[in-house]
Amino acid sequence: MVDYHGRFAWYELMTTDMAAAKAFYANVVGWGARDASTPDLAYTLFTAGKVSVSGLMGLPEEARKMGATPRWMGYVGVNDVDITADRFQRLGGAVYVPPTNSNIGRISVVADPQTATLALVKGLKPGRRQPIELSRSGHVGWHELRAADGDKAFAFYGKLFDWQKADAEIGPTDTYQLFSAGGQTIGGMFTKPPMEPVPYWLFYFNIGDIDAAAERVKSGGGQIVEGPLELPGGSWIARCADPQGAVFALQGKRSQDGIGWSTEWDGFSSKGRLRLCTPCRVPRAWPCKARYPLSSSRPGARQSPATSPAPRSP
Repeated sequence: MVDYHGRFAWYELMTTDMAAAKAFYANVVGWGARDASTPDLAYTLFTAGKVSVSGLMGLPEEARKMGATPRWMGYVGVNDVDITADRFQRLGGAVYVPPTNSNIGRISVVADPQTATLALVKGLKPGRRQPIELSRSGHVGWHELRAADGDKAFAFYGKLFDWQKADAEIGPTDTYQLFSAGGQTIGGMFTKPPMEPVPYWLFYFNIGDIDAAAERVKSGGGQIVEGPLELPGGSWIARCADPQGAVFALQGKRSQDGIGWSTEWDGFSSKGRLRLCTPCRVPRAWPCKARYPLSSSRPGARQSPATSPAPRSP
């Protein structure tokens, strides 16, 4: 179980329609739901089997007035919420919700210097702690920061949470930096494409068949923003938005052969998560239109599918 500083320990969806969100994620990810409301707060626990994996609550009215939109929030476990929140400010970040006791533990909502938000937590209540295994179905399997400046972001979080650099994918213009907590690689961060309006944390939910899940997203009123895209080892990912606009991602397998896209082109292989190629706005695992236009006679070149517009600000 997650018991120490620097690990993601909980996830929470804040939305404008709790009932619709509960039905959507139950259908897409296969989660169950259990009411955990208090007299002052309507709260639902999403479950994978008997294990609570995330929470669901309404987007607070004061947050809406400040322009906040539905979003997924990741909670990082820390040894002392008050001290860590103070360090966020001293290192150039912001504290949106000062340290306070809540229904899940002592928490604080913060933002890094590039405005990506996340939360701190200490003393999670029983049943709300995440297992260390990242491959379990229905759980979060990857944590991705789409930063304004990936290098500066890693330096900031490394100081706060003692995250370490793992492997890295070196591209022509930027780097996808994998990071580890407690010796386990848990995510990656990179400089986001310029068409994405704000930096944010993106969480990947483990599902079974990626194509079936993508169809459930669309039939449930959500949007496939990017993908499905293939990763080394046969896994597939898709970046999505739910009907209320909260951005999330899925990762799973493809049970049958579809339109296969290689993850290696001209010697470039994706070791982390696929990203958009500037100025082409297509994932780098696909042939770059700037180098290989649609009329290219390059052996094996395929026409790239149209890309979806950038998501709404998370």
